[in-house]
Amino acid sequence: MTLPNKLTMFRIVLIPLMVVVVYVPFFSSVNVGCLSLANLINVIIFTVASLTDFLDGWIARKYNLVTTFGKFADPLADKLLVVSAMVVLCTQLQGTEFSWFIPGWVIIAILCREFIVSGIRLVAVERGNVIAAGFLGKLKTATTMVAIIFLFLYQIEFNGIAVFGYIGAVMMYLALIFTILSGIEYFWKNRKVILESI
Repeated sequence: MTLPNKLTMFRIVLIPLMVVVVYVPFFSSVNVGCLSLANLINVIIFTVASLTDFLDGWIARKYNLVTTFGKFADPLADKLLVVSAMVVLCTQLQGTEFSWFIPGWVIIAILCREFIVSGIRLVAVERGNVIAAGFLGKLKTATTMVAIIFLFLYQIEFNGIAVFGYIGAVMMYLALIFTILSGIEYFWKNRKVILESI
């Protein structure tokens, strides 16, 4: 197995750990400063996982280690990581004054976009076309990941204001805009392939 694929698999392994941390009461009941141990561990896990996302792609391209498995597993790992983190955060914030930071409908909108784009890619592959990630898609991924990191830190307050949480929320809604725009872009650029398959 190549190094990029090992990094991708490592990222996938980190996902259940992130979920387990939230559902083990001990981690949520212990605080490190004003941050719960659960959120501290998860922001570390998510940051490390996000860095492996950058590293595996960079190493694969630089050293010509691009594989079919990598093309399939890398974007899948990204989607699993981001959606898992969003669901964890949504669950944590539900019933609090910060529930609007990442409401369920935002997760649904992002999931719908991912399914639509994945479907478009499958149709394109059947016709021998490979769709590379566009600029808006990359911007969406980067913004979403940074937003999630800030949202995990929402408990940190300055003068009683959850500054990190508010920054994360603004970035998450910005990521939602990029999500919708990149979905429209994917559809428009590949409309011929899609319409031909109807």
